[in-house]
Amino acid sequence: MPHSDSFWQFPYPSQRMPVLADNVVSTSQPLASAAGLQMLARGGNAVDAALATAIALTVVEPCMNGIGGDMFALVWHEGRLHGLNASGRAPAAWETARFAHLDGMDAIGWGSVTVPGVVSGWREIWEKFGSLPFEDLFEPAIRYARDGFLVSPTVHRQWQRQVPKLQGQPGFMEAFAPGGRAPLPGERFRCPGQATTLASIALSKGDSFYQGELAERIARHARETGGLLTEADLAAHRADWVEPISTAYRDLELHEIGPNGQGIGALMALGMLREFDLAEAGLDTARTLHLQIEAMRLAFADMYEHVGDPAHMPLGHAQLLDPAYLAERARLIDPRRAGTPRPGTPHSGGTVYLTAADRHGTMVSFIQSNFKGFGSGVVVPGTGIALQNRGWGFSTRAGHPNVVAPGKRPFHTIIPGFVTRNGEPLMSFGVMGGSMQAQGHVQMMSRLADFGQNPQAASDAPRWRVKDDNVGIAVEWNCPPEVVAQLRDMEHNITVSPRFDLEFGSAQMAMRLPSGYLAASDHRKDGYAVGL
Repeated sequence: MPHSDSFWQFPYPSQRMPVLADNVVSTSQPLASAAGLQMLARGGNAVDAALATAIALTVVEPCMNGIGGDMFALVWHEGRLHGLNASGRAPAAWETARFAHLDGMDAIGWGSVTVPGVVSGWREIWEKFGSLPFEDLFEPAIRYARDGFLVSPTVHRQWQRQVPKLQGQPGFMEAFAPGGRAPLPGERFRCPGQATTLASIALSKGDSFYQGELAERIARHARETGGLLTEADLAAHRADWVEPISTAYRDLELHEIGPNGQGIGALMALGMLREFDLAEAGLDTARTLHLQIEAMRLAFADMYEHVGDPAHMPLGHAQLLDPAYLAERARLIDPRRAGTPRPGTPHSGGTVYLTAADRHGTMVSFIQSNFKGFGSGVVVPGTGIALQNRGWGFSTRAGHPNVVAPGKRPFHTIIPGFVTRNGEPLMSFGVMGGSMQAQGHVQMMSRLADFGQNPQAASDAPRWRVKDDNVGIAVEWNCPPEVVAQLRDMEHNITVSPRFDLEFGSAQMAMRLPSGYLAASDHRKDGYAVGL
């Protein structure tokens, strides 16, 4: 009975309530949230909770992130916002000429594998802000990997969709589809190799991953199966503390990690939307959605043309966020019909998100990913290390700021968000899911700033999504039919997606209240907010 298709159907829309508490954790998977809650119960802080949650997510939601991925974080601590970029770089052998004949980078396989940065990020953020022993943060994840966990219907659905595409990649089937398929809903899945790997990382504080036994196993697997990643590439990796970038929107300020991430796209769209009165246009109306969509499309056109590794960008983020330039771009938006977005010329000068906050005022906005689900599909034998496919984010176009080159960071989709009001912390949040992330940030910000919605309502509302071609628009199944019709009248190419479509992201949020926090979690996945 529990394995029958009919048993695992959920045919009715549901409503959920936020969690109110002094200490909160919100993420896409209940077992991971529980790991964070355990750290808070031991007296740990928000960073300890976030890390235990993130490490557990590599085990219980492996179809969306892993030990071989990247991460970014924003941490509010003692009156200041800190940014961490733990994304990896291209192998030294990835000379630009090697890829010049290609129309684009490989989507899977070794040709998409950049150096994984997530382990370095775990260590960096713990060294700066953590309070519990590093090894303690790994205990729940190691237990889930060694003893197994029960797979949810949502995770099964994401997992199974990827098996046909990745089954030919070295090491994938043995590690993550040993029976020739993804584990079924309610089935226990164990990954003992991942337990051993996490224990090694915990004991060495990550050194084994970049300069020890694990690094050797990763590089050996590359040599034996056609990859170019080497021990030297892993040893050269570093995570970087960076200054967040931001823009004002109404009475709020949205903060993002700057390029090589796509957070700047959300800031640019909001900068354009400052030129319009969305409150007057109305909540959930076709006019409001049209203005948001057009601003996002213009921002994407600029982002895809100008953004990459900041060390290789002719333009800095200040030029792209210049208010005069964004006002000029906003004038291209026709309030009555869809346009054709093209990049402007500024003046020269598959992911998991989680948030945690504690009673001392520390708030963490944390995101990690292998990019498209399991990533490249390449898995290091006996380790449970699924390697990311972030190299897919590079361009092969000569002269482009994001053209592939040795030691270069690719354009990145994962972005943690943070909101302040009058210089004080208000909300840590994120909306995981490829190009949906910048779009999700824009929609959440507008709902808060223009319409005064609470975080859970802002998450529950129907979403729109600009497709990757920057032309087509998808809306969720419960978008009002009259709004869909009006958007089509405005010449938008609209697709109404079926329920349970996973392309609209998953939001997690923690908003600071006068006393404690409000934690919200997205119904689109297994979202679960907990408090203590």
